[in-house]
Parts: sequence; C-alpha cells; structure tokens
Amino acid sequence: MARLGACACVEVSASTYLWIVPHDITEWIIQLKIIILGAGQVGSSVAESLVSEANDITVVDIAADRLSLLQDRLDLRTIIGSASHPSVLVNAGAEDADLVFAVTASDETNLVACKLAATLFNTPTKIARIRSTEYLTHLEIFSSENFCVDFAICPEQILTEYVENLIEFPEALQVLNFASGKVSLVAVRAFYGGPLVGQQLQELRKHVPNVDTRVAAIFRKNRSIIPEGDTIIEAEDEVFFIAASEDIRVVMRELRSMDKPVKRVMIAGGGKIGKRLAETLERDYQVRIIEHDYRVCERLAAKLHHALVLHGDATDETLLENENIAEMDMFCALTNDDENNIMSSLLAKRMGAHKVVALINRSAYADLVQSGGIDIAISPAQVTIGSLLAYVRQGDVVAVHSLRRGAAEALELVVHGDAKSSNVVGRKVEDVVLPKGATIAAIVRGLPVSKGMSGEMEQEVLSAANPQVIIAHHDTVIEPEDHVILFVINRKMIREVEKLFQVNVGFL
Repeated sequence: MARLGACACVEVSASTYLWIVPHDITEWIIQLKIIILGAGQVGSSVAESLVSEANDITVVDIAADRLSLLQDRLDLRTIIGSASHPSVLVNAGAEDADLVFAVTASDETNLVACKLAATLFNTPTKIARIRSTEYLTHLEIFSSENFCVDFAICPEQILTEYVENLIEFPEALQVLNFASGKVSLVAVRAFYGGPLVGQQLQELRKHVPNVDTRVAAIFRKNRSIIPEGDTIIEAEDEVFFIAASEDIRVVMRELRSMDKPVKRVMIAGGGKIGKRLAETLERDYQVRIIEHDYRVCERLAAKLHHALVLHGDATDETLLENENIAEMDMFCALTNDDENNIMSSLLAKRMGAHKVVALINRSAYADLVQSGGIDIAISPAQVTIGSLLAYVRQGDVVAVHSLRRGAAEALELVVHGDAKSSNVVGRKVEDVVLPKGATIAAIVRGLPVSKGMSGEMEQEVLSAANPQVIIAHHDTVIEPEDHVILFVINRKMIREVEKLFQVNVGFL
C-alpha cells in the first residue's frame, strides 16, 4: 500500500501502534506501489513519467525485449508474462499494490486483469485502456459487479478530440480544456509583426481591455521563460496563455494572424483514429480519407456517409495532386507508421496544404520534424498520458495535461479545507509559496461536482450553476472548493505542488 516518507511507527503494545508524522503534511512523501500492464507506447510513457516521482513501479509484458529496453533506462522492476494470469500478477506485487494500469494492446486482457486485481487482491484503483466502441457504449461492463474497472481510458477518442481542437483553432499549437470546458490553455507561436511582439506582457491588457487573460509560460528556442510583467514577447516564441474558453479567439488575434476557418480536411490513414476523426468531422467539413488497404476502404465507405474514401498511398504525389491537396486547409497523417506520416505530411506541405499535422510515436522523431516543415507533431502517448496521470497525482486532481511532449504539465486541482488546515485557502496568489517554475494561472469558482454524469447531464448542471472563471492575479484570494489551474514548467516540481495543495492531518 501507499508508503509515507519522513514518518516513524512505534509499537506501544501488542495491538497498538503510534505513528509519528511531521506536523506539516507538506513534508510527507507518499510512495505509491503501481503495476503497469503493457510496455507499449502508453505503458512506457506512464512508467517514465511516474518512476522519477519516488513511486514503486513494476511493468509487466509478454515481450522480453520491450522490458529490457525499459529497464536499461529506468529504475523499475519488470516481469515477463501475461497480464491476465494471476501468478504473474502475484509476482508483480499485486497483493499490496495501490494502483493497476492495464494498458496492453488487448481490451480483453485489460478487462480480465482489472477483474483479477479486484477479486483476488482488492486493488484500490484499476484503470483500463479500452479501444473498442463495442465496450465503451456499454458502461455497465465496467461496474464493480462486472469487470471492476474504476476508470476506462480510450486513447483513440482522446487523440480524436485533440485533433478536433486543432482543427477548430488552426492557429494553435496546442489547445487544452479545463473545468468542464470553461477554461482553455492555448499555445501559439508569436509571429513577426504581431501586435504584441516586441512589447512587454503588461501591455496585453491594453490590447484586449475587455478580456481577462494571462500568459502562463513562454518557451523560446526550447528554453522556458517564467513570464513577468516586463517580459518581452519575441517573434517565434511559443506562448501559452489561459482565458475563459469563450474569449480564446480574441486573445489569439493579438498574438498571431488568424487563419481562415478550416473547411477542407484530408486524412491519411483509415485506422481507429482516422475513422473516428472522419466520423466526427464529416457533417461540418469536406473530408477526404486515404487508406491503402482496400478492405478497410470498403468498411469506411459503408460507415461514412459524407466523407470521400480514397484507395491509395498518401505518399503518392500523383494521388495528392489529383485530389487537390493544394486546396486543403488541413492535412492529418494518422497512420500507424511514423515514417509514412512524416513523408506524407512533408509532401502535402510542399504541394500546398495550408497546415499539416502528423501523428508520431517516437518522441525523437517528433522533436526533429516539428520545426522542419510539419506544423504540429503529435505524440499519442503524451496526449493520452494526461488522462492517466490524473489518477496518480496526490490531492484532488481533476485533470492533468502533458505539455511540449512531456516537458511540462498543467494541472487542475480542487482546493479543500480552510485557512487553518490548508496552505492555500484564504491566501492571495502572491502569498502562496510555489516552487520555482510553477504558476497559478486561473481559478474556477462554483463548479459543481459532475463526476459520473453523462455529457448532456453535465452541461445541464453546469448551465444551472453558472461557475465563475477568474484569471489569477497577485491579489486573487483562493477559496475552499475552488478549481485551481496551475502551469508547471519543470515536471520535477509536481510533487511539491501536490503537497502544497493537500490539507493537514487535522482536516483528514
């Protein structure tokens, strides 16, 4: 189970133990025992993110070579075997594990593993990666009476929504939503001649006097800059700003030229992600989808009602020319092959596509290509990992988003306690002692608890509650049950931020 650092346990009698703990809970170090089932892209990324945070990590996979690669670069245990075998789970330490991530490539294996973890080992938290809509449309499957899945994560759906946001805001490098969609954190690249380029951040309010916003971070030539009032924005800076979602476009106009709305989208790859995206977009956009497998094309044609399905290779210059690639507002390379995605995106860009987005699994590739002709390189694992990390973070963490392919994080935490039991409640933002590189960017007040609700019901509850979006300034006071959105430039500071927002022992 979870371990507490800086604590001592003294035996008073045969049946009584006295725990000696620090007076301040922020001195606690909570080590979680976590089992990750599956050493693929998602499992490896989760392991890499958590192993540096003093957690006890064990990774299980049937492929010895994958585990060997992980163990060579990370301090963790590995077990070779099937994630759905009880004996393998025992060897992995399931008897006293705090959390199981079942993220193998098989939905069925993940479901069985969660069931075993609950039935045999009473594991507190079970998270399953589920890809098939056959399961996702029947949520009762995940209940405690069935497969005992506490949280089901669908990477393909998360990626589809991520790309949708980029299509809605074609000027953005990244668009992330918080507080049930009330707040957005957007990354844009400042352009030469932009109204704010060459000016101090404190001038932002003069340019958008009717909108409250805040620059949460700036990255210049891959180096992070903590924004201050006298910080000057330079051309090509990657600027992360936060505002109420309804005000995002107004702020973006001040940082870069606005692209024309996207109307025509070409998708390379008719797999799970490409198919989902085409289904989502086809009613509102002119969609063309290219797939090299003829049988997959037939299935796509039967499923899609408005999109045009093309049989061919997305790296075929003649095909792209015949399909008017130069008229495409957005080209999305979403196949399972990194090299294919890179080549088709570069070709599409050279032939006139306005903006190109490529799905790239290897982080080394993604870093290389984003500045070399491909507008946005998406790391599937980094996009997905935020949804998984929310269940590992200490305190009441509602959402976690990985930024700049894992270099930074944005968190949404709910504040509990009062001025006596909390280090933040009743304090002004300027009085909260944050670690260097952490910034309180926004607060949402009056947001109702919507966990477990359907999307439609959640929107009804939100409309009735009318929560207040407050962009954080130095004199903003934090109140109990506020949703606080933080930007953390250095992921090594995450634990300090989490401990700061936890309540002390008396409140517990």
